[in-house]
Amino acid sequence: MFCCANAHPARAQDSAFGEIETKYIFGFTEGSGIGLEGEKEVSIETIGRFGKRDGKYSATERKLEFEHTPTQFIQLEFGALVATHNIQNVTDLDDRKQAAFGGMFGEFRYLLLDRGPSSPVGITLSVEPVWRRIDETSGARVTNYEFETKLAFDTALIENRLFLAVNLLYEPETTRADGVWTNESTFGGSTALAYRVVPTVTVGAELWYLRHYDSIGPNNYTGDAVFIGPTLHVQLTRKAFMTAAWNAQIAGTEIGGASPLNLAEFSRHRAKLKVAVEF
Repeated sequence: MFCCANAHPARAQDSAFGEIETKYIFGFTEGSGIGLEGEKEVSIETIGRFGKRDGKYSATERKLEFEHTPTQFIQLEFGALVATHNIQNVTDLDDRKQAAFGGMFGEFRYLLLDRGPSSPVGITLSVEPVWRRIDETSGARVTNYEFETKLAFDTALIENRLFLAVNLLYEPETTRADGVWTNESTFGGSTALAYRVVPTVTVGAELWYLRHYDSIGPNNYTGDAVFIGPTLHVQLTRKAFMTAAWNAQIAGTEIGGASPLNLAEFSRHRAKLKVAVEF
């Protein structure tokens, strides 16, 4: 009788964990989910970068987004960027305190393989062209074009409870500043775990490795960085959610630098906060 009495609450608790869209549960790392066909979403996403070698440094980029899933395999997203910078006494950067319209972006996601009964792994390809008029790092007025390409893989280690994701990243960009065009790119990869503590709250951690080049391809290597940090996803209502992440740089290499971190191409910390409403 004792065993039977305790079995019913356990089954009731397990049944409360239904399916969850995995795209936003891993922080900076993305899951393969693209939502339901016909679904639309508006959101505000803020990414902040904090800390350089010296002085005071903070830079944020806020995305004002509209997202639509016209078919079960395709997701489209576009919106505007708002950039803010607060820079004081940082080596190689001008002092600056400003908020400005930063540019525009779009994103196309294609579900290559749906995670389900036929496959334990989901795979999504995403491409995100971006036009910026404000440099992400310095806050200076520039003309910048970026084309982030990402492969997102995920799987459920425990059905509807524990998830694993892996991302592969290639991000080339070209920038015109003071009449001169320069090229650079970032290559990287990440892995992340996310665990649903209760049906509406998912916590986890992610690990990123990033390499920077002063070229479109992997030719002129300038340094790398390793980031690690916690993640959080909260389902606020049936149609609204919040996701957050904080990454700290724990190791890095800068060509010609003596620091154990790479604070030339990357920041000491980065954070992400997204609030979205679906309809």
